Amino acid sequence: QVQLAESGGGLVQPGGSLRLSCAASGSIVSTNAMGWYRRPPGKQRELVAAITRGGIRNYADSVKGRFTISRDNAKNTVYLQMNSLKYEDTAVYYCNAAISIGSMGGSSGSWGQGTQVTVSS
Repeated sequence: QVQLAESGGGLVQPGGSLRLSCAASGSIVSTNAMGWYRRPPGKQRELVAAITRGGIRNYADSVKGRFTISRDNAKNTVYLQMNSLKYEDTAVYYCNAAISIGSMGGSSGSWGQGTQVTVSS
């Protein structure tokens, strides 16, 4: 069992930056892969970025070059630095943890409660 505590969402203007954090507690193995999904208004949930304990990263094409995912293994915490934010980045962002990147996004992993990111002028 893994508990995920997210923080860092909010309201930002286009072109601005936000940093999301997700701290995990519980099973270490179950956090081998951690990352962020988002659900834009009226759309399906989608992968934003993921990172393994060894530092392998995946990004959605829509955020490459703007978002950076990182993690502190000692703190079992994952971060998402979001720069050059666009209107279309508006969504609820969910932290996800799983035993592998291949297991992310499904019911076998753990999910945070979600944090709202709104990009608006």
